[in-house]
Parts: sequence; structure tokens; C-alpha cells
Amino acid sequence: MTLHPAPPDTGIVFRRAGSAAEILANWANTIESPLSTVLSNGEGNTVGTVEHLMAALAGAAIDNAIIELDGREVPIMDGSSAPFLFLIECAGVVEQDAARRAIKILKKVSVTEDGATAVLFPDHGFSMSFEIHFDNPLIRRQDICLMFDADTFKTELSRARTFGLLDELDRLRAAGLARGGSLDNAVVVGRDHVLNVGGLRYADEFVRHKLLDAFGDLYLAGGPLLGSFRGVRSGHAHTRRLLATLFADREAWCFTTLSRPTHRSEPAWQDGLQLASD
Repeated sequence: MTLHPAPPDTGIVFRRAGSAAEILANWANTIESPLSTVLSNGEGNTVGTVEHLMAALAGAAIDNAIIELDGREVPIMDGSSAPFLFLIECAGVVEQDAARRAIKILKKVSVTEDGATAVLFPDHGFSMSFEIHFDNPLIRRQDICLMFDADTFKTELSRARTFGLLDELDRLRAAGLARGGSLDNAVVVGRDHVLNVGGLRYADEFVRHKLLDAFGDLYLAGGPLLGSFRGVRSGHAHTRRLLATLFADREAWCFTTLSRPTHRSEPAWQDGLQLASD
């Protein structure tokens, strides 16, 4: 994967190497997928597992970039957003001479399905909260609330890895899922211990990663949000449907501009930033 700079108002665009096919990173281009967020151009071209990269771009306040891939999926790296954010910071960013557009939430919108809920509320800034419930004794109920500023994503969310339960791994692989999963790119949870050497990066890493996923998915709105998000046992599909519900109601949102930071196009390196994983 290579990240290229892009002019203002380009947005985040995925491009398959060796092809003219492009897919704008927008909620309207998402398709149903059980474990990740997948984008499609409606012509058979798809890009999967975009949520961790989208979270890194949102956390770095990057509005415009061309993301070139030689495969159908964003590299999983270590299962978090930290490698993407680190390399973006190493490359540097360019501030662009254009106002940064945001989406302001004007009234409450919500979706509830299969015992899960995702909600957006009006707010002056941007905050997120999330609650999870698992039968596994190492997870159980976890709840987190974060107010976002310039450093919140890097310090509080970026290193939280995707996770899976050991007793579900065989079932997922039999269904053709999680075949590339390993202790190098996910937290694997047994009944009484975490299998990864070094354990957890945060005491509540599980709920933080669910919040990270939602943060990346919300950036598919087409820009940063001004409002508050609450997720309870929700996943990618709920966040996608929440955005669809929001934009279906023209009285629920409006565009506004942010005084800072300005538009940013990543990276500053003219030849782009290259990322790869096995």
C-alpha cells in the first residue's frame, strides 16, 4: 500500500494498482461484511478492512489522500492503527490553503438492531463512548468515554488491537474468515489468559479497539463530525446504518467549517508513503 498526497476536496480515495478503478472512502460505498468495513465501487472492485487506516487518517486530521493498493485489503499490520499513524508522522503532512469542512450533528439519530445500539447526539466538540459485554471472564463489561483533542487518538486509542476469542477461531476459519489472524496482528483471548506475549497494551484494550473501529467508520461520513457518538455492543454494520440514517434526514446535520487544523494532505513526501505487511 502506498499513500499519495492529493489536492483539497479530493477526500480519501482508494485506487487499485494497475487499474483506473477508484473508490471514494464514503459510507455510501460500503457493502455488507461480517467482520470488517469493505468499500466497493459497484463494478466488482472492493477494498476491505479500511477501518484501522481510516481511524489513523481521522486521528491525524488528514482530509485528502490517494491510497494505492496492490490487493483487495489494507495491510493488517499489528491489528491497530499505531503503525499507520507512526509512518504518517514520519512522512509528515502538508497544510492546504482551504477551509476544513465538518459535519455538525443537529439532532439525535440512532439505530438499534440485535441488541446493539449506535447513536449520534448534538455536541459542540467531538466525543465518543462505547460499551461492550462478553461472557469471557477476561473481558466481561467494559465502558469508555473519551473527549477528543489533538492528542487523544494517539495516546488513548491508536495502539488498541483487534481481538478474538480462542474458542471461536476454528469456527471463523471454517467459514473462511480470520485466516490471516495470528498473535502478530490480534489479541487472542483464552478462557483465563491472553495468549499474546506482553499481554494487553491498555487494561481495557478490548473496548478501546471497538471505539477505534467506530472512529474509523465514522470518518466515512466524508469529514470529521461535531457531535457525540455512543455505541453499545455495536459493530461496523451499525455504524454504517447510523450514517445512512443521519444523511437521510436533512434536518439532522449541516456542514460547517473548522478554524483548525486546515485541510491536510498526507504525505509531504512527493513519492508517497509505502506500507506493507506479510
